[in-house]
Amino acid sequence: MKIAIILFVMTYALLIIFQNYRAYIAIGSSIVFIAFGILPGEKILTAIDWNVILMITGTMGIVSLFIESKMPSLLADIILEKMPNVKWAIISLSLFAGIISAFIDNVATVLMVAPVALNISKKLNISPVKSIISIAVASNLQGAATLVGDTTSILLAGYEGMNFLDFFFFKGKIGMFWIVQAGAILSTFVLLRIFRNDNKKIDKTSRTVVEDFFPSFLLVGMIVLLIIASFLPNMPSTINGIICVLLLAIGLIRDIIVKKNANNAIRVVKEIDYFTIGLLAGLFVVIAGITEAGVVDELSKLFIKVSGDNLFVIYTIIVWSSVIFSAFIDNIPYIATMLPVVQSISVLLGIEPYILYFGLLSGATLGGNCTPIGASANIAGLGILRKEGYSVSASTFMKIGVPFTLAAVTSAYILIWLIWA
Repeated sequence: MKIAIILFVMTYALLIIFQNYRAYIAIGSSIVFIAFGILPGEKILTAIDWNVILMITGTMGIVSLFIESKMPSLLADIILEKMPNVKWAIISLSLFAGIISAFIDNVATVLMVAPVALNISKKLNISPVKSIISIAVASNLQGAATLVGDTTSILLAGYEGMNFLDFFFFKGKIGMFWIVQAGAILSTFVLLRIFRNDNKKIDKTSRTVVEDFFPSFLLVGMIVLLIIASFLPNMPSTINGIICVLLLAIGLIRDIIVKKNANNAIRVVKEIDYFTIGLLAGLFVVIAGITEAGVVDELSKLFIKVSGDNLFVIYTIIVWSSVIFSAFIDNIPYIATMLPVVQSISVLLGIEPYILYFGLLSGATLGGNCTPIGASANIAGLGILRKEGYSVSASTFMKIGVPFTLAAVTSAYILIWLIWA
């Protein structure tokens, strides 16, 4: 156990210090865990959640095709036509980014919606900083709303065997989707306060032309098939991942046939985030290793000892410590590490784990909005601003991110306790 703890602490430290090499660190650490015999060789393949890996791979590819079709730009144009001024345009773009992000990766959402905000800012000769930040934090917020909204949601679903509909209604109670929407409503009031003086009118522009609707059908089809699969009994454990990868394959084959050129299909395959996939695969093995060594059980006992066996105290610690940790470290390794710990805590307390799972998901997913480095979407948004010549300080970001996070997390914290305690 001591060796496992030392290796795990070293792994986490390296993940935090060398963020550009996280995948290599996780994979390297997993090899060391295996080499030391901490995780038996026969458990390596079962340690990796292939459903999660396949889902992420498929959805990333489908999203790439969807973005290329320009459908998100058309939807944004339609929304802007209805808005009277800058304030409502930015609020509506933030809400739109949130809705899109419930079904599409957060970074991809920012890359789709941010250029629209930049275009508005250039036309009106105003700074795009606040609007891009608002789009980024709104994207992060909705990541916890559905099974495919964010890698953290996919991790929870894979670990607990949840299906698409379980995020809407679970065990006869309302699920994370509605809890996140309550947070979105409260955080929208925060944005209204921030943009209260931005009342410049917006000139109407021509709509983006979409010539290929098939990627949109693929995305909608993925959601529909994931819902259908949730009703079918005796499905393989990797059914969600199989659906996503098969639909991506259909999209790529169709793209090659229609365009009579494989270059675009190759581009889509290259754009899949293999770095994150490698990170997850390595982390799955590492976490299986510390679980095998008994580290997870000891962490669970420590939580219970600190809280005095009080569920409310444990729940509170998990939610708000997740917010703090996720403000500074990537929430993917954090969630992957904490899921087995939370499950072990629930066993020791003799309760169902769902209140702790949902508290963990809300704190870790929404907590990333506190700082510029807390979430990949924030980094992507600031990268776009940097290319446009805008340097954004941490304090500027946090003036929007912190109140936005507090509004969203506090409402989730209260609602999850009232519904699941």
